[in-house]
Amino acid sequence: MTNQESLRLQYALRQRANDLGWDDTNIDVVDADLGLSGSTAAHREGFKDVIARVTLGEIGIILSYEVTRLARNCSDWYPLLDLCGYRQCLIADRDGVYDPGSTNGRLLLGLKGTISEVELHTLRGRLTAGLRAKAERGELTLLLPAGLERDANGVASKDPSREVQQRISLVFTTFLEGGSVGKVIRSFRDRALSIPRRDRFGDIAWRTPSASMISGILRNPAYAGAFVYGRTKSCRTTYASGKLKTARCPMAEWKVVVKDRYPAYIDWDGFERIQAMLRDNHAEYQRNQTRGVPEKGPLSCRASLGAAGAATRCRYNTRAGLATSAIPC
Repeated sequence: MTNQESLRLQYALRQRANDLGWDDTNIDVVDADLGLSGSTAAHREGFKDVIARVTLGEIGIILSYEVTRLARNCSDWYPLLDLCGYRQCLIADRDGVYDPGSTNGRLLLGLKGTISEVELHTLRGRLTAGLRAKAERGELTLLLPAGLERDANGVASKDPSREVQQRISLVFTTFLEGGSVGKVIRSFRDRALSIPRRDRFGDIAWRTPSASMISGILRNPAYAGAFVYGRTKSCRTTYASGKLKTARCPMAEWKVVVKDRYPAYIDWDGFERIQAMLRDNHAEYQRNQTRGVPEKGPLSCRASLGAAGAATRCRYNTRAGLATSAIPC
């Protein structure tokens, strides 16, 4: 917002093009990608426009404050060099003018592109290392769920509303008594109870409980007083919107766990027991070998109730002259 010198230097490229012999009528400024990362070209309309115009042979030279600003990904950079070399389009920056069609020009531009891509990973690694170090101390500021809040000094405490506190505690108590998310939802809806959630502005909003909401509360280690970093991992794929897909990691693979960082609604042993119950309730019995949620009443009573509202299928054994019935479940 306040440091505009780099922006001025980029727009000063028009004058550099004038100095190289191009007049104003033949100079176009492409600034559609300002503020966007050069790590990929998927979201950069300006870069795509340059590629298209080079392909059509409409461009004689591409000027950039640094050629590394054009692309920080070799899969985007080298195709541009191939096109520029084929169409005899020059590339220039503050260090000089390069001909991608010549051996030396291609070599220098290729080295700069490779260094640029490595630099991007170096910067990301340096930032991630600092982030990880702060997380290991439990000092990284993360958004707290409903029921917890942080004051101006960064100290976390329970929500001052007793109703919010009681409703969050009731979710854990009801689950430990019933043993399943479905029973928690039925209990809350039978009593017309809602649960607190944070809206997109960070304020508390009361919502009708759903399976994802209840499960999110039960799985959040912040309610057990623990600061956790690295609960998810990248799947290296994206949604249609371009957002990166992530997957939850098992508790044993969480990168950083700092206990007793927040005021707790449940102790850590109780939280681990809840996670084990949630895993055990998973419906894929054959693959996970879990027992599932036990039902009340003997098996014969449930079969009788199922038979009352279901049609009976009959099968005949022609050899023995017997008929057998089957109740669909």
